Amino acid sequence: MTRITFTYMEEERIALFVDYENLAIGAREALGGMEFDFEPIGNALAERGRVVSRKAYADWSMFSDARQAMTRSHVELIEIPQRMGATRKNAADIKMAVDAIELAFERDYVTTFVICTGDSDFTPLVHKLRELNKKVIGVGIKASTSNMLPPACDEFLFYDNLEGVGSSPDETSKSANGDEPEMASLITTTLGGLLRSGQSEVLASSLKRAVLRKDSTFSEADYGFRAFGELLRNLESDGVIELNEGPSRGDPVVQFAAGGSSEKQAFQLLHDVVADLSSKNGGVLLSGLKNQLRKRQPGFSEKKFGFGGFLQFCKAAATRGLIELTWDDSAGDYKVSAK
Repeated sequence: MTRITFTYMEEERIALFVDYENLAIGAREALGGMEFDFEPIGNALAERGRVVSRKAYADWSMFSDARQAMTRSHVELIEIPQRMGATRKNAADIKMAVDAIELAFERDYVTTFVICTGDSDFTPLVHKLRELNKKVIGVGIKASTSNMLPPACDEFLFYDNLEGVGSSPDETSKSANGDEPEMASLITTTLGGLLRSGQSEVLASSLKRAVLRKDSTFSEADYGFRAFGELLRNLESDGVIELNEGPSRGDPVVQFAAGGSSEKQAFQLLHDVVADLSSKNGGVLLSGLKNQLRKRQPGFSEKKFGFGGFLQFCKAAATRGLIELTWDDSAGDYKVSAK
């Protein structure tokens, strides 16, 4: 039996700065009153590197309910109290910019700065950080992000599109009994995130580190495996992933199985359900469609195949010519039809 060992590779070191008021108010106004949740951002960054500094700026007396959740995510809360005769928002912006520049000069090992805001006032900060040879990733709410900010960044993530935003707790939380489908979902969504972030090859060692950044309690032993390599070989035997020889012995390249039979079956399931519902109702809306798939196949999850969300899975099916997606303004949702 081939033994899989892991070698250390240099990884991105990330400093995170959150303009909390901008994101919280933007999410509430643009996403149907939804409360801002930091976890999708934390997971997206875990796929990109090691976050060494996390700071969020706000007058926290206005967001008392959010303090505990942000603290649980190990974010340092920077208090910007409201003062008479002063503009609180400007004070938060200035403090955040000063701290970011100071960190850029004092911590050479920080390679990436993540600026969470949609405010165009931060564009000069982004330019300066890039002048200092720092990679800059922006995060903002789509409806409240200035058109000036995304082009200034090396990468920009819309919060609305992040995995986990708007999902119900049972879709995003870890299973209490540690069952294997949850494990496979964690591995494949992490692998998919690493590939989407621009990595051409994902080594088993990089995948394990990213999984641990998402869930520091993860252990393959909880699922009955003696080593992470054994877990990966089990997923390979199930046709979920493929392992190929990497640059170092015992640290293979991990990728999704090309045209795996289980993935084909999932796409076919989607097509069949849409076709049946269309014949009965004359049209199918995207919302609620996933539940229809689960009625036929209770264990269905697009995350098993590395898709960040159900819409992304449907777009992949549309690209393969199985279904058609069209936006319906009157319904405020996608209409799905079978081809």
